[in-house]
Amino acid sequence: MNKLLSAFAVGIIFGIGIAISGMANPAKVLNFFDLAGTWDPSLIFVMGGALVTTAIGYRIVFKNSSRPLFEPFFSVPTSRTIDIQLVGGSGLFGIGWGIAGFCPGGAVPALGLGYGETPVFLAAMIAGIVAGRALKSRTALALGT
Repeated sequence: MNKLLSAFAVGIIFGIGIAISGMANPAKVLNFFDLAGTWDPSLIFVMGGALVTTAIGYRIVFKNSSRPLFEPFFSVPTSRTIDIQLVGGSGLFGIGWGIAGFCPGGAVPALGLGYGETPVFLAAMIAGIVAGRALKSRTALALGT
């Protein structure tokens, strides 16, 4: 129960931060990508603030804790392989973000802000996840892995 409550609290804090920063507004995000038009640099400041906060947070947590509060161990990725799945997934994420103005983390808080495109984006995102998993399973079966 504590694990669920802490995840809920972190999600609420993240959603409030996304909403306050304006990053749930797809027009604001798309303006960041419009270098020749109505460029809005605020997204880079939000990302920079997140990067600094995360770097400091990880240093504090890993220095002072041998394990998370509600898990037996830290789940940290160990693979450093750059493969077709990583590159392809990153590319699809970037293309989708550039077209829609939403990333998954910003779309969920946008549901409560009344942007009409949000349900369409979330439905397309879920369909993409389902299709990607089905393709991955089918490919693994065909390769015998």
